[in-house]
Amino acid sequence: MPVYTIERFQKLPITAEEAWAFFSSPKNLNRITPPDMDFKITSGNADEPVHAGQIITYTVRPVLNIPMFWMTEIRQAVKPDFFIDEQRFGPYAFWHHKHYIKSIPGGIEMRDLIHYKLPLGFLGTLAHAIFVRKKLEGIFDYRFHVLKEIFGNMK
Repeated sequence: MPVYTIERFQKLPITAEEAWAFFSSPKNLNRITPPDMDFKITSGNADEPVHAGQIITYTVRPVLNIPMFWMTEIRQAVKPDFFIDEQRFGPYAFWHHKHYIKSIPGGIEMRDLIHYKLPLGFLGTLAHAIFVRKKLEGIFDYRFHVLKEIFGNMK
């Protein structure tokens, strides 16, 4: 069963500190997740900035409006450079998401690097080919456009 990778880059005209303030706040996840996924944080720590060891729980409806439970742990957090979340329970057999913030002239470059694996052997591979990869790419496309609306374009 393969481990898949998605990597995305985006340049934003903000400082690393502004980027960290936004991206390290779990409550902003709902703003950058497509509305049709009905993303809701269920743990009571949405106002806490991410920190190593933090557990965050969610419900999300990624497929056929069926609610799914998702629990992530923030494995590492180095302000304002990066943080890593890993799924503890949820729809994936494996999920590891690195969020990088790099200062560049005129702003920052965000880099998302996601490694993931689906459960169910051949059925998971088939589901990935039919809809999972497209759904994940759509989520990150949505995120790209929303962040551009919130923060603007790099000039």
